[in-house]
Amino acid sequence: MNNYERWLERAVDDADLQEELRNMNEAEKEDAFYRELAFGTGGLRGVIGAGTNRMNIYTVGKASQGLSEAAEEGSIAISYDSRIKSRLFAERAASVFAGNGRHVYMYRELMPTPCLSFAVRFLHCAAGVMVTASHNPSKYNGYKVYGSDGCQITDADATRILEKIERTDVFDDVRTVDFEEGIRTGRIEYISDEVCDAFIAEVKAQSLSQDTDKNAAIIYTPLNGTGLKPVLRVLKEAGYANVSVVKEQEKPDGRFPTCPYPNPEIREAMELGLAYAQKQNADLLIATDPDCDRVGIAVKAEDGSYRLLSGNETGVLLLDYICSRRMESGRMPEDPVFIKTIVTSGLAEKVAESYGVKTINVLTGFKYIGEQIGELEKAGQAERYICGFEESYGYLTGTYVRDKDAVDGTFMICEMFAYYRKRGISLLQKLAEIYGRYGYDLNTLHSWTFEGQSGFLHMQEVMKRFREGVPAVAGIPVVRALDYSKGIDGLPVSDVLKFVLENGSSLVIRPSGTEPKLKLYAMIRMPDEESAAAFETQAVQELEGMLK
Repeated sequence: MNNYERWLERAVDDADLQEELRNMNEAEKEDAFYRELAFGTGGLRGVIGAGTNRMNIYTVGKASQGLSEAAEEGSIAISYDSRIKSRLFAERAASVFAGNGRHVYMYRELMPTPCLSFAVRFLHCAAGVMVTASHNPSKYNGYKVYGSDGCQITDADATRILEKIERTDVFDDVRTVDFEEGIRTGRIEYISDEVCDAFIAEVKAQSLSQDTDKNAAIIYTPLNGTGLKPVLRVLKEAGYANVSVVKEQEKPDGRFPTCPYPNPEIREAMELGLAYAQKQNADLLIATDPDCDRVGIAVKAEDGSYRLLSGNETGVLLLDYICSRRMESGRMPEDPVFIKTIVTSGLAEKVAESYGVKTINVLTGFKYIGEQIGELEKAGQAERYICGFEESYGYLTGTYVRDKDAVDGTFMICEMFAYYRKRGISLLQKLAEIYGRYGYDLNTLHSWTFEGQSGFLHMQEVMKRFREGVPAVAGIPVVRALDYSKGIDGLPVSDVLKFVLENGSSLVIRPSGTEPKLKLYAMIRMPDEESAAAFETQAVQELEGMLK
């Protein structure tokens, strides 16, 4: 209540916050002020609004002050997406960095997350900030922090920044300059078109074949986000002339009126694109999330219907395409490396092994893939990296950025599609061929939401319950229980549990690092699709029963 009264008196720079504060009931006050918005390797992410547990210009300013004090000397780059107040939050961050004597580079208009990672490296910045809540619903926004390597910050970096944040008073200790004054004096500088041009050139340089049929009818939707200009530009320059955009989802709009959950992982977000594809008899549907680091696709089946591919299916297809094209063209490096997360399909590892490619497994989050690329670069072996992906629709085929890139993902998916199209092969036929070669693999993701303080505590209790032991799942004994909170295989400590079953299947459970959710990843190995689906249903039902 003391915090609430203080904010009511001092949080006067945003009229929206004052109105919200005055109209709060007791429960809303508790939820808005019971804690500080958590800061970690993913930066900040939360509901937009008034309070210490919300995304607003004050929590953004406090985080920016902490980052400015903790980061090494040098400039800081900023980008932002289409979300509500993203531009305002980006300007506040820029004002704080400039107020602390930092030179700031900021994109003039909204740009994808990978463009921020690229700008940090291209402009030799000490750090970068991306204002985005990725694929979350419209009430959320966030603040991702990147290091000088263009990768999301490490646990050690996050701890160092958090120490500074915790010593910062949200009203008294945040130093700022007026944004427009910062622009006039050159302390804040808009990023030039040269940077965007260089990014697009790097994406196009990932091409592995020109022997393709680029006449396919493609439907694209940026889901009211940042992808429109860079995605259409790279496809146009690469020769894809038959690309149509979903008009209702074309322009930036943080309300996401036609897809309340703007995530290409879920069917709801793809429904309008699917309707366009059906109406126009398109060959391929592509959707990128609001900050354009995730990409989902649907392809036309033989009966004319459209099949959505999962992140694992698309990733396995891309991996096989990249490996086969590199082998045939003599572009496979010595000791090639593929990187994936521990919740990504084990089938990918089998595909990589068949081509003589080493697989590196990392914790959930593309930042860990980025870190591994950085380690290769430090050793002078960056060329060994051929691609990386995670099950949540994130792909990267080059080393020019340190985060998943849906511009690159879209470009390479289109090339793969066009390559097989010229040879009369559909992506569904190619996927069936891979399953026939390596065995059937079913991967699903389930999540349960636990809002507020009570939900947070309940998730902790559920994880404790799982740690006490799961002897069997759906009648199949658990042969290994891996607790990553104790540190395993040299990986950082993380609140993740993995149960390996006797039949080769695996189940991973973890709290989300960015949402009030508990996530379950089911990786099922069975002789065929029918038996895999039946086993997966029974296994998930059993584990769901432990959540109560």
